[in-house]
Amino acid sequence: MVVRTVLDAQDIDRALVRISHEIVESNHGTANLLLLGIPTRGVYLAERIAASIQKNYPEFKLESSVGRLDVTMFRDDLSSNPTKAVTPTQIPISDLSEVTVVLVDDVLFSGRTVRAALDALVSYGRPKAVRLAVLVDRGHRELPIRADFVGKNLPTSAHERISVRLSESDGEQGVVIEQ
Repeated sequence: MVVRTVLDAQDIDRALVRISHEIVESNHGTANLLLLGIPTRGVYLAERIAASIQKNYPEFKLESSVGRLDVTMFRDDLSSNPTKAVTPTQIPISDLSEVTVVLVDDVLFSGRTVRAALDALVSYGRPKAVRLAVLVDRGHRELPIRADFVGKNLPTSAHERISVRLSESDGEQGVVIEQ
């Protein structure tokens, strides 16, 4: 197997800082902004983006602005991939009607995880708007879904695998393409 590193730890940090600024600019500030990470690595990325936002905008409160959205039971491939463990969804506010939700994930590929996230989100309420932030967009969409905020576009072939490694879950950081 050939492994090629495409993002190192510093590249990931730079991409997340840029994404955090783009999110705030797009939202015209931090008011009514909620980041929801999609487990597993999307949660860590959402927390990092939120920390970056708070560093520049102290009024942004992490405890009421960051959560996690488990999409396991909303996936359309659950019957063919039943080994996914359900994790708790944590949405820190009860009313989403005036909120812009930014879904955060590590890799955007077919779009099916995002579709599941949209279905899961609707079960908790109807946000004012929903945006999507991903560290890596690798193409090969099966559904008409596009990320609003992208750390890195990595055109890949269908047989390649993108592996995102984060210190919180993997003990190391980087994005690699495995062939």
